[in-house]
Amino acid sequence: MAGTDREREMIQEGPAIILVEPQLGENIGMVARAMANFGLVELRLVNPRDGWPNEKARAAASRADHVIDGTVVFADLRDAVADLNFVYATTARLRDNFKPVRGPVEAGRVLRARFSAGEKTGILFGRERFGLYNEEVGLADEIVTFPVNPAFASLNIAQAVLLMSYEWMKSGLASETSTAFSSPDIHPAPKQALHGFLEHLEDALEARGYFRPATKKPKMVDNLRAVLTRPSFTEAEIKVLRGVLASLDYFTPKEPRGSGYPERKAQADRAAEKRRGEED
Repeated sequence: MAGTDREREMIQEGPAIILVEPQLGENIGMVARAMANFGLVELRLVNPRDGWPNEKARAAASRADHVIDGTVVFADLRDAVADLNFVYATTARLRDNFKPVRGPVEAGRVLRARFSAGEKTGILFGRERFGLYNEEVGLADEIVTFPVNPAFASLNIAQAVLLMSYEWMKSGLASETSTAFSSPDIHPAPKQALHGFLEHLEDALEARGYFRPATKKPKMVDNLRAVLTRPSFTEAEIKVLRGVLASLDYFTPKEPRGSGYPERKAQADRAAEKRRGEED
């Protein structure tokens, strides 16, 4: 979904994202992109398998270069979390410890509250193949886990980071249902405008032989009005529809209006043939 606007202010705040021994540069790049989507900027890598910097990561980041350029590499996890006040560990497996377990929505709110209080926070994400060791989870304050299919719970690193980044962004909105942009203010059209459109439409359809046979016209009109009065059109929409009808009227290729309809065309052809016979 395209939506990058380089002229708008770049949001750069929030918890550090810490990847423990990530294997693929492409995954790191997709993590960076997910972070940038939701205003996170601080990426920390613990002993990445293929070293750093990594051009595959930059390519997969899809222009999230500010995240890639600011990435810091650590030799071990203790150093990576040493300056943080509060850390979540993400996991999909039950752990043998006494740490509180949160869902992503609650975790996002906790991170936001601690960030607002001036604390430095972080979120740990484990290896692609098997996640975090128990002793690594032990370095965190709490666990965050996602409501996933218990029989298929493993998430790609970038997917997991995306979910937590989304909850972080949402926790900072004035309303959790807010969006980046909204629809314009619209007001239902007055009934006078709608009735005028319907009369215009009926005239146009009458001229083009729509109401056939004539005995069924009242019922056809009722059905037509029932369909077209259901959506609650706006004034702008009514203007568009009237414009369509006006164009049909103006550019009707034959006169009188509706003379191109098959039945009327056949009648006109028979009349022309009869005239030619009389002239002969």
